[in-house]
Amino acid sequence: CPNCSEEFLSIEAVILHLDSPSTCWPHESHPHQFPIPPALRGSHSSTSSTTGHHHPRSGYVFGVGKNLFDRLQEDQYDYRRKMNTYYPFHDEGEWELARFLVENLTQTQIDKFLKLKWFHTRPRPSFTSKDQLLDWIDALPSFVPWKVSTMEFTGYKTTYPLQLIWCDALEVVKQLFGDPVFANHITFQPHVDHLPVGATQVPIILGSDKTPVTRTTGGLEMHPLFITIGNLDSEVRSKATLRAWRCIAYMPIAKFRVHPDYQSILQARLWHKCVDLVCANLKIAAKNGCFMPDPSRYIRYVFTPLIAHVCDLPEATMIATVSKNASPITMATQANFGDGVLYPPRTGQHTLRLIYEISQEADPWDLDKFQKAAKAVHLSGVHMPYWRDWMFACPSVFLTGEVLHTCIKFFADHPLNWIKETVGKPELDARFMVQHKRVGTRHFTKGVTHVNQMTGREHRDIQRTIVASIAGVAPPRFICAIRALVEFIYLSQNPVHSPDSLQSMAQALSDFHVFKDAIVDAEARRGKKGVKEDFFIPKLELLQSFGGTVERLGTLMQFSADMTERLLITHCKHLFGRTNRRSTDFTEQCVRILNRQESMELFNLYALFYSRGASLVNAICMEDEEVTTVNPALSWVSRVLPDEAHSVHGPRPVRNHFLKGILSGDAHTAFHLTSTPDFKALTPIAIETKYSLVNFNRALSQFINQLSLLTGEHTRWDYKYGRFCAWNKFRLQLHSAFQPRVIMPSRVIQAYPPSDAFPLGNCDAVLINSCFGSNSRCFSASRVAQVRLIFQPKIPGTSDLVLPTFLSGPLLYVQFFHFVANPSDRPELAMWTVERTYTMDQHGRRCRCGGVISLTDVTHAVELIPEYGNKVDAKISSATCLESYDRFFLNSFADKESYHTFSTEFA
Repeated sequence: CPNCSEEFLSIEAVILHLDSPSTCWPHESHPHQFPIPPALRGSHSSTSSTTGHHHPRSGYVFGVGKNLFDRLQEDQYDYRRKMNTYYPFHDEGEWELARFLVENLTQTQIDKFLKLKWFHTRPRPSFTSKDQLLDWIDALPSFVPWKVSTMEFTGYKTTYPLQLIWCDALEVVKQLFGDPVFANHITFQPHVDHLPVGATQVPIILGSDKTPVTRTTGGLEMHPLFITIGNLDSEVRSKATLRAWRCIAYMPIAKFRVHPDYQSILQARLWHKCVDLVCANLKIAAKNGCFMPDPSRYIRYVFTPLIAHVCDLPEATMIATVSKNASPITMATQANFGDGVLYPPRTGQHTLRLIYEISQEADPWDLDKFQKAAKAVHLSGVHMPYWRDWMFACPSVFLTGEVLHTCIKFFADHPLNWIKETVGKPELDARFMVQHKRVGTRHFTKGVTHVNQMTGREHRDIQRTIVASIAGVAPPRFICAIRALVEFIYLSQNPVHSPDSLQSMAQALSDFHVFKDAIVDAEARRGKKGVKEDFFIPKLELLQSFGGTVERLGTLMQFSADMTERLLITHCKHLFGRTNRRSTDFTEQCVRILNRQESMELFNLYALFYSRGASLVNAICMEDEEVTTVNPALSWVSRVLPDEAHSVHGPRPVRNHFLKGILSGDAHTAFHLTSTPDFKALTPIAIETKYSLVNFNRALSQFINQLSLLTGEHTRWDYKYGRFCAWNKFRLQLHSAFQPRVIMPSRVIQAYPPSDAFPLGNCDAVLINSCFGSNSRCFSASRVAQVRLIFQPKIPGTSDLVLPTFLSGPLLYVQFFHFVANPSDRPELAMWTVERTYTMDQHGRRCRCGGVISLTDVTHAVELIPEYGNKVDAKISSATCLESYDRFFLNSFADKESYHTFSTEFA
């Protein structure tokens, strides 16, 4: 209870308590009514007017309303849907056919389909043409109408009329906030001060970018604006298929008939004016609040502050209204970029004060004079930024650190080019081409220097191995600088942060600035005029603000432009193929297509629940379950209507091997082997021959003897005459090192025998935790090993022989490595170094040291990068890489989970 602090099991119980005769409300208040928001009580209210971080006196319920699905029943055809849920379609089957046709075929193809002779002998659908079908789809319930507004600047003409296609951002926010699909993935606790008691914060996150739809000269461009709310879990917001982001506007791409010097300033002013119109009601709600029903139908008193605008650097510069030689976030200018100093924030108040002072001396529409005065103080010349009257909005806060462009793209544009200059393109390509191929990771068969266009995923894949790959050929201090940047990029992508991780981020960036002189010494930083000795890189300056952004708003990955980049594809580029390809009305066609898509998705889920008599309220699930996927719609349907889960599109669950797989002793690791082995009955001799394992028998004998002594279990089974099943691979699955409830996708560990493609076998490396030493002195330790064979003893069905426990599960034959250097021995790499372990056989010959262990002794999949030296041997390929070298680096940058493990637990 917000008044007496008594605890209840549900919100309903709290409301009953507040409405009961024995209410705890003061006598002067109205005991039989819902509490009135303090902001509406007038200035004489004695209630505190502010709340703090995670303040308990927030998120009050002020009544019961209608969620998004309830509002579907307000449609004009609802009376018909009480008899036929799928009206105007005949039944569920016809609705599925209609949806399939609209989603997958063009209008011409739909007409051709409906005219097939196949229908001459079979019943036709109720709709007889594509026009009728599309009319019926357009008649489905929808809430936020799109509008077309003509924009113009008096005195400035454009090549084409300026039309803004938009919808009210506040209405879209209400739709997101009240969507029952998100009931288990939404929170109502505020994270900022200055809100009235009982208020609920709905943080606004915008995203925008300009993209070319066609690549031809004078091709079509689009500039959409997207929106989501910070109440939704970041995992939900990070997936485009979950409908957590909505498009609210398509900005006009203007070409003014003015001198080129004034083109950009007018375009920027137009963009701000358009955002002003689209978000006008959001600004009012941010100042005065408004009422919204949440997914559970409870009415909240909502405020809508702007907390983030996801965009690339040019767009951020336009939004902050600063010139290109100034930081949009701090007071740093070009001369300060790259000096490693965090400058004071460039606050919105400071920018608005400068604009006001310039406006006193020059008319904002005297473009020449106003623009010159603005550039003198590092402003762009925009005089009315859209955020000027948005309560609490400040560009230095809402222009968050953006990982995709500021980190990943920065790495590709600068550090990768420095490496190419230092190592040489042929040698760098060779080092990537010979790396061992692991399942699930990108292998650059042709190198990394010949690719003109790469995606963010490919840039991330290069980062994984770049540090270890350049060891031996680049100067140590140069490697230190590159490693520090890669460390910073990895740390910035943490899904969870702590004071230690923030300190590590700051230290990594500081290390780069300490060692960056090595980049200049290597003459690696070059421009059009040759070698450059400065680091005037705007994105490098933005990295200084990452720590502060995390402290204010949380993890940076929730604001990554990966999502807006994906939305540009789904909302712009993919739509092009479904239109008539005419630029004159292309945007209007896109809007109609998007309207239909959204209406169909919403109606399909509503009809599914309504036709089965299920509740339209998504019950809050309090069970602390392991997370295998984040798909709110699928989770809801699977819980209420499990037989209909196939009808829900979107991300599918990660297969959970912890349910039916083989578990390690501590249950932290799960393993999976196929029920049918790749080889069903191999003899020891066949194994030695097929896998080239000459000491397999001796290793298995040692394993049996050692485990018999340790466990006290003995067996009459003679391995020399036994038969073995064998597999070429197994899967290993772990929980997330950051969020233990999250189950990670399984990793494939290969152990293929020699073949034509892999003359020495194709075998991966793992980290194991097993017993080593003699029978009398056995100790447990972590060790790196290469899996050469996955096998299990096979007992004939007619035999009454019972195997001991240690032989009844899958076993591995592995070849060991030993540690020869720790991270402090090679500070430029900060990685462990391992070397193959050799021993002498009975004939005095040097051979690899191998042994048999249990499958459950494996703890992690690891990646080994050879110590190439000055030059890669031209005779080596990716198929023989692991077999041709003896010394390797244990790559701590293999993935973010590995990096966290090796920098914390393993250390």
